[in-house]
Amino acid sequence: MSKYDTYFVDLDGTIYQGTIPIPAGKRFIERLKGAGKQLLLLTNNSTRTPQEVVDFLAKYHDIKVDVSEVYTSALATADYVASIANGKQRVQIIGEWGLHKAFLERGFYITTHHPDFVVVGMDHNATYADFATAVLNIQAGAQFIGTNPDTNLPSEAGMLPGAGSLIALVQYAVKPQATIIGKPHATIMDMALERVGQTKEQVVMVGDNYHTDIQAGQAVGMATLLVYTGVSHPDEVAKETHQPTHQVMSLDEWEF
Repeated sequence: MSKYDTYFVDLDGTIYQGTIPIPAGKRFIERLKGAGKQLLLLTNNSTRTPQEVVDFLAKYHDIKVDVSEVYTSALATADYVASIANGKQRVQIIGEWGLHKAFLERGFYITTHHPDFVVVGMDHNATYADFATAVLNIQAGAQFIGTNPDTNLPSEAGMLPGAGSLIALVQYAVKPQATIIGKPHATIMDMALERVGQTKEQVVMVGDNYHTDIQAGQAVGMATLLVYTGVSHPDEVAKETHQPTHQVMSLDEWEF
């Protein structure tokens, strides 16, 4: 089990559940760091900046990580667009500060006027006019990019529309298919591997959701570790054709 040098680790459902701690998650991070392993917290959340993730972990869960150890779908999306931009710099963004900041730091110019790319992520304040402009820009030739496919977000009131639902709204009105970056798609994994400078053989993807975390690892041929503290349940996963490399009921069971 100690053969992995780097751990890509999901957050919600794996390390915590919202503001509710998963004690084994904190211990896992501490043991991982104590063993000298490299950590990259890999989240489909595009609204928070890495610093906001660091602050959240410290405030609610007493978990201390560095900004460099956080990789969001916003960062992965900006990295991907930068890799294909060929000098193009104009981007329309439907999304919150985490997504805007990721693109600004990459040197992009955010505009609704003749953008080269339209990027759609989670945005609690987006209006019909924003989506209409995005549709028109894509119809005019802008490349359509989505941060992550999560259709819902859990809340105290119930399951709210997620980034995937907002992407689908635009998708329904245009012909070009969106390029989706986040888990379970391979792009975020490729960008994360490039970020840490490792090969897939040196890394294991850790998460609670078979259909996002585990399938993301499988998409690039990476080892996976599924923990049953969140979304997925053993009886459901047992029916899947492609099984996780490792499965545990608690991250306390994992040995470095």
